[in-house]
Amino acid sequence: MDMGISMLRIIDRQTEAQIELKRIGDRNNGDEMQPKEAMVREIVTNVKKNGDLALLEYTEKFDLQVYTADQLRVTGSELDAAYQQISKDLLRAIQVARHKIEAFHRQRVPKSWVQFEEDDVVLGKRYTPVDKAGLYIPGGRASYPSTVLMNAIPAKVAQVPRIVMVTPPGQDGKINPAVLVAAQEAGVEEIYRVGGAQAVSALAYGTATIPKVDVITGPGNIYVTLAKKMVYGTVGIDSLAGPSEILVIADEQANPIHVAADLLAQAEHDPMAAAILITTNREIAQQVQEEVTKQLTHHPRKTLTEKAIAHYGLIVVVNSLTEAAELSNLFAPEHLELEVAEPWELVEHIRHAGAIFIGNSTPEAAGDYLAGPNHTLPTSGAARYASPLGVETFMKHSSLIHYSPTALKKMSSTIQILAEAEGLPSHADSVRLRTE
Repeated sequence: MDMGISMLRIIDRQTEAQIELKRIGDRNNGDEMQPKEAMVREIVTNVKKNGDLALLEYTEKFDLQVYTADQLRVTGSELDAAYQQISKDLLRAIQVARHKIEAFHRQRVPKSWVQFEEDDVVLGKRYTPVDKAGLYIPGGRASYPSTVLMNAIPAKVAQVPRIVMVTPPGQDGKINPAVLVAAQEAGVEEIYRVGGAQAVSALAYGTATIPKVDVITGPGNIYVTLAKKMVYGTVGIDSLAGPSEILVIADEQANPIHVAADLLAQAEHDPMAAAILITTNREIAQQVQEEVTKQLTHHPRKTLTEKAIAHYGLIVVVNSLTEAAELSNLFAPEHLELEVAEPWELVEHIRHAGAIFIGNSTPEAAGDYLAGPNHTLPTSGAARYASPLGVETFMKHSSLIHYSPTALKKMSSTIQILAEAEGLPSHADSVRLRTE
């Protein structure tokens, strides 16, 4: 590709911008999904029916690893050895991140509550964790110890009794040692070397080796996402994660070198990652366009990053920050950076975003690794109705209702009228017989 020609387009018409943002937002919903859905459905059905046998078959087919069922679980000696295989600096970094992530999530634990009303009526909510949680940690192009921390720590803070982790093996059949260390630092030691749709299916339905869980969290490729979609209802899930995305809103004081680096930091994840800049300043737009081209020249992940920028990179020039916020809300980005002079004022105009990074000194990478808030975020516009993964993901609540005889007698007539209006006489009788 001729790097003298920028791959990052600049547009300045709002109608065109809306069309392009919709195209980028819908990039994971094409017709090419149908054969993938059929493949995943076959995998899910096979694992549900044949358990470990199907798991081993798919691990050999997709990961090129031949195991027996008792080799799927990572051993204690492998867990111990992982600490010797990473640097002391990396261990310290993992521990610092664990501390900050845990401190943030401990503030978000839902509290059970009751309220006492007249006539000895007591109403409330009681929060309890799920019995078993399954964490999917992606492999493939890279290893993600940060994703281990972001999924495991909220589950531990929620006091889930049993946490199971699955992750695909590398080419050598082993799990990245940093991933194993992060899991142990977060308190997870039940780890299985299996990935893809087959791992999700195993967590959803259980096999002789891998237990059935109650909720599955963690991002993965399109096959993992489709599998989570198919097993939802049998188990709970955190979200249907699509390709990563960032949207930066910048004014004239933004540093184009920093903005370009932030866009590339997202684009380097995946060829389908989206990197969008909305700016009120045409000069900034042109400088960022040039800087992206420059920084790509010797990028270690150049090929896939170029694809992301060429297909799903975009710069939009707008007349005002209000207009920028409107377009951002339309897109509802996973990550939103506000690189403007008065970012806290602009926050008030943002309605839909997975995580908001406020000010020029807050790159998305700070949130990805150790700021504290979770980096497992809604994608593909889901921030319009969904939230980041958190302690609440691993908990559920029961309603608490207590009526005294006096309270039930006082409300008896009203309840019976409503029950009879719905044609449910036994509902009415259940109250009448207690209060006559």
